[in-house]
Order: sequence, then C-alpha cells, then structure tokens
Amino acid sequence: MNAQRQRKLLWIAAIVVGVAVAVGLILYALRAQTDFFFNPSQLAAGEAPEDRRIRAGGMVVADSVIREAGSLSVQFKITDFKAIVPVSFTGILPDLFAENSGMVATGRFVQGTFMADEILAKHDENYMPAEVDKMLQSGGRLPDGSPMAVPVSNNPYRQASE
Repeated sequence: MNAQRQRKLLWIAAIVVGVAVAVGLILYALRAQTDFFFNPSQLAAGEAPEDRRIRAGGMVVADSVIREAGSLSVQFKITDFKAIVPVSFTGILPDLFAENSGMVATGRFVQGTFMADEILAKHDENYMPAEVDKMLQSGGRLPDGSPMAVPVSNNPYRQASE
C-alpha cells in the first residue's frame, strides 16, 4: 500500500471515529434529557422508576389541596379516575392551578409520593395536556369531566390548620 492510500485511509477512519463519537454524545445528551410520562395508575402499580426524573399528570382531586401555613409547601392528590397518588410540591403554583383540572408535574416518585419540582397547569378551560387527555379518554372519561365529574370544592385552597 502506498503512502497516499494510507493517508486517505487514515482520514476516512478519523472521520468515521469522529462521527461515531458525535452520535454517541448526542444520544447520551438526549437520554439524560428524556422525562417519561406516567399516569397515576402506573405510579400506584409501581411501574415508575424510583428516584428518577419523570413526568406525572392527571386531574387534581377535589378537596385534596393542603397548604402548610407560613410556607410554600403544598400537598395534593392526582387521579386518572382509576388510582389516586399523593403529590408534594414546594414552590409557587401556577395561577391556573385548581382542583378538578388537569396538570402535569416533573419530579421524582419516592416511596409512594410524587415529589414535584415543577407544576404545569392548563391555560384555559378547554385546554388539557396531550398526555393527560389521552390518559383520561382511555379511562372512559372526557377531559371536561362528563359524564362522571369529580365534585367541585367550595374552598379551592384549604389551609393545613383547618
């Protein structure tokens, strides 16, 4: 093999190795940024990985929102009308967060409780996150709650002292 062919072969090998490294780094970065969605039934059945960042969503159960007095901690429950899962969150809830409405949270599932880092709420009365809408429709319920709506609370935010 002459010197010119060896140089061409080395360049081709270097390009192939460079592309392989780039693809490997891209796949690693995408895997680290992927948050899988789980509904309350899957969480209650133990299908979600423990202590790994995931997304969970459902309808906020009526009369389940409890705020701790003097702090930003709030506990509530979510449902897909098959199972109910407790959620714990410390921070400022979105303005449109309410009971009997859809929400999606990002966080970790630890010992039976979803520890949320971020809460996303619907933006108007007709919007439902795509994952929550699909999950609720597969459970035989419509996003607007018909035919079996969860009762609406007269006091949307109970205090823990009540």
